[in-house]
Amino acid sequence: MTFRAAIDRLEAALRQPLPGAAAHQRMAPRPPRQWPPGFNPARVRNAAGLLLVFPDDDRASIVLTVRAGTLERHGGQVSLPGGVVEPGETFERAALREAHEEIALPLDDVRLLGALTPLDIPVSGFRLHPIAAAAATRPTLTCSDGEVARILEVPVDELLAPAQLVVVHRARNDVHVEAPAFRVYGEEIWGATAMVLAEFLTLLGWQGAGTS
Repeated sequence: MTFRAAIDRLEAALRQPLPGAAAHQRMAPRPPRQWPPGFNPARVRNAAGLLLVFPDDDRASIVLTVRAGTLERHGGQVSLPGGVVEPGETFERAALREAHEEIALPLDDVRLLGALTPLDIPVSGFRLHPIAAAAATRPTLTCSDGEVARILEVPVDELLAPAQLVVVHRARNDVHVEAPAFRVYGEEIWGATAMVLAEFLTLLGWQGAGTS
């Protein structure tokens, strides 16, 4: 998919109602993780993640990060650049700030496109607000934060390819979890990140596993 085609589709889709939970479910782990009994929703912490689309030889690509294996939460997993929203900060500003801090993203060339559907992550107590953005040129990125072990620049076509869809199995507090995943560059993208990508790809015309 060309960069221009991806941006045109995203901008048009973001002006319409989002697919939200229906798209998330395409890549949701089974069984789903629930909030603990008696959990107070007021304790949810807001986080923002940047879903940056950029051109690489005119093909649309996105930026993902592999979190350092030493981290207590989600260590070694693939995620969007992002983090906790600070007091008084918008989700958009938080997503940009975190991307600059984690992968040294130059912000001058970044244009915000819109927000995707927030996603609750009960395992860590966060509500993730994905923010879609575009860079007119391929950015020069470096791991500038101890939380990031590796940067992935993933062509959208790779995510749309049926061959990249797999199922992974994980143990969560002695409960077996089965999760659809994207396998790219030796990494398995599953859980919340895969669910966010499911909505993103749906906005580009993806119909789910086995189709594009």
